[in-house]
Amino acid sequence: MTSLFIDADACPVKAEAEKVATRHGVKMYVVSNGGLRPSQNPLVETVIVPDGPDVADMWIAGRCGPGDVVVTGDIPLAAKCVEAGAQVLKHNGEPLTQANIGNVLATRDLMADLRAADPFRQGGGKGFTKSDRSRFLNALEQSLRKARTLR
Repeated sequence: MTSLFIDADACPVKAEAEKVATRHGVKMYVVSNGGLRPSQNPLVETVIVPDGPDVADMWIAGRCGPGDVVVTGDIPLAAKCVEAGAQVLKHNGEPLTQANIGNVLATRDLMADLRAADPFRQGGGKGFTKSDRSRFLNALEQSLRKARTLR
C-alpha cells in the first residue's frame, strides 16, 4: 500500500500534504523529533523519534520504497529514498529522481564548501512562495497517482 512520508522538521507543506493524502486515502507519516501538534486525522500518524543527528532521516529511509512518496528538503535523505525506489519531492514540488539526485547532491556539497570557506556567505536563499506551494500540490497529486500504480 502506498504511504506518504513527511520529513516534518521545517516542512512548510504539512497541511497541504495531509489534504492530498486524505483525498487519496493514503497513510501519511509525519516524522520529527518533537514539537508538532498531532493531527486528528486517522490516516496521519505522527512519529516522534529520539533526538540525534539524522534519526528522523534514518526512520524514513528505512521504511520507504517503491510505491511510496517522500517529501523532504534534506538532500542526503532524498538520495537514500530515491535509491530505495521511492518518489521524492522537495517542498516546492521539485522532483528528485535517479536522473538528477547526483547533480543535486554535488551542488549541495559544493555550496556547503563555499559557505565554509567564506563565513560571510551565509543564507541568502529565496523565500517560500505561493507558486512554490501550488507547484508542490500539483507535484504531490501526480506523484501519489503514479505511486499507486507501482504498488
